[in-house]
Amino acid sequence: MTHQNQSDSSQDENQIIAERRAKLTELRLTGNAFPNTFRREHLAAKLHQHFGEFTKEKLEECPTTAKVAGRMVLKRVMGKASFATLQDMSGRIQLYISDDHTGEVVHAAFKHHDLGDIFGAQGMLFKTKTGELSIRVTNLQLLTKSLHPLPEKFHGLTDQEQKYRQRYLDLITNEETRKVFTIRSKVIQAMREFFVAHDYLEVETPMMHPIPGGASARPFSTHHNALDMALYLRIAPELYLKRLVVGGMEKVFEINRNFRNEGISTRHNPEFTMVEFYEAYQDYTYLMDFTEKMFAHVAEKVLRTTQISYQGREIDLSKPFMRMTITQAIQKFHPEYSAAQLNDRDFLVNKLQTLGIHYNTRDGIGSLQLSLFDETTEHLLFEPTFIVDYPAEVSPLARRNDSNTEITDRFELYIAGREIANGFSELNDPEDQAARFQEQAKAKDAGDAEAMHYDADYIRALEYGLPPTAGEGIGIDRLVMLLTDSPSIRDVILFPQLRQED
Repeated sequence: MTHQNQSDSSQDENQIIAERRAKLTELRLTGNAFPNTFRREHLAAKLHQHFGEFTKEKLEECPTTAKVAGRMVLKRVMGKASFATLQDMSGRIQLYISDDHTGEVVHAAFKHHDLGDIFGAQGMLFKTKTGELSIRVTNLQLLTKSLHPLPEKFHGLTDQEQKYRQRYLDLITNEETRKVFTIRSKVIQAMREFFVAHDYLEVETPMMHPIPGGASARPFSTHHNALDMALYLRIAPELYLKRLVVGGMEKVFEINRNFRNEGISTRHNPEFTMVEFYEAYQDYTYLMDFTEKMFAHVAEKVLRTTQISYQGREIDLSKPFMRMTITQAIQKFHPEYSAAQLNDRDFLVNKLQTLGIHYNTRDGIGSLQLSLFDETTEHLLFEPTFIVDYPAEVSPLARRNDSNTEITDRFELYIAGREIANGFSELNDPEDQAARFQEQAKAKDAGDAEAMHYDADYIRALEYGLPPTAGEGIGIDRLVMLLTDSPSIRDVILFPQLRQED
C-alpha cells in the first residue's frame, strides 16, 4: 500500500468512526445507549444442530421461538425486509428483519446500524427459499454500538502483527483463530483429566521466587516493597514441586506460566505455559512411556485422531516414539561424523569453530556434543523422538546414570524439529546436588547469566529425604502448535509479547 493509499484509508476510517460516534450521541439522547436487560436463551450452533435438518414445512408445523444475541457481521438491506447475520461464541445465524414482523420503526432504525454492532434478537425459526435456517425477528434490540469498522469482510485481518496486537479483532473476523484457541483450551483440559485419572494431585506453587531455579534461564526480576527484597518471576516450578514430594505428595502436577528473559522467535515467548509433574518411585524410562500415552490420549480426545498433519507432513502419535542418544542422532543425520570423532574434544572444538557455533572454552565433551546437536540436528527431528542420556554438566538437577556418571538419566522429546518436553530421574542425593549447585554458582560468577543459583533451602529439603522420583515438563504452547498446525508460537498465545506500539 502506498503512502497516499494509507493516508486515504486512514481518512476514510476516521470519517467512519466520526459517523458512528454521532450515532452513539443520538442513542444517548433517546435513553440508555448500553442496555443490559436482554437475556440470551439460545446459541447459534445449538439451533443449527437441533433444527438444521428440519424442512420448511416441519418448522411451520412446529413453531419454535429463538432468542439469540451476538455481533452483526453481515448485513443486506432491501426495501421492506433486510437480512443480517449474527455471530456468537458458537457460530452464526441469519436474522430476517421486516416491516411486517419487526415493525417499520425498528426496521428503519436497523438500516442505520453498522457491522460490528451487537444485538439481541427474538423471533420464530424458519427456512428461507434457499433452505437457510433463519429467525423471523419480532424483537430486535441494539445492545452495544461498535465505534470502529470491522476489517474487510472477505479478507479479515491481513497484517500478522495486527492480528497479535489486536487479538480481539482477529477473533471476531477469523474462524480459524477461534478454532485454534478452542483446541488449546481442550488440550489443557484433556491433560488435566489424564493426570487426575492417574491419581495425580493438581497443586499451585509460587510465581515469584526469592531464588530463581529449576531451569537454566535468565529471569525477570522485581522488588517487593514491604519485605524490601528482590524477587524473580519463576523460570520453572520444579524445586517447589519436588519439595512437595519430600512432604509426601508423591504424585503432583501443575499447569501454569513460566517467565524467561530471553529472545522472541517462532518458538519462544518470554511468558509461556507448561505442565510439570512428578511421581515418586518411578524413573525416566517410565516417563517416556507415560508421555507417549498422554500425547495419544490428548490427540484422540481433542482431535478424534492420533494421525496429525504438521506443515504438510504427517505424524502418527499412536506409534512408539524413537529413542536415541545425542551422538546417535547426530550420526543418523550426519553420517560423515564417526563415533570416535564425536568423542574427541579437539575435533568437536574445531568443528564448532568451523561452523561458527558458540561454545564455552570450559565445556566438556558432553556440552560440545550438545552444542553440535542443537545447531545441526535438532531441527531435523521431525518424527517424535526422545533424545536420551544428557551430559551431567548440562543437567544439574538430574540423577547420574549408574553405569556412566558422566551422563544422566534424562531425555528431551523433539517433534517437528522442536523440543516439546524435558524429563529425568530426579537427583535426590543432597550432597551431589549441593556440589552441582556450587558448580553452577561458579559458572554464574564466570559470566553465565543462565546458570542456576545455590538454593540452600532446597538442599535442606533433600536432606530430609526425597524418594526416588521421576519428573517432567511439557511445553503446552508448542504442543498446541503441533495439534493446530500453527507455524509460530504467537499463533497459539492469545496475547504474545510484542514491541510497544508506536
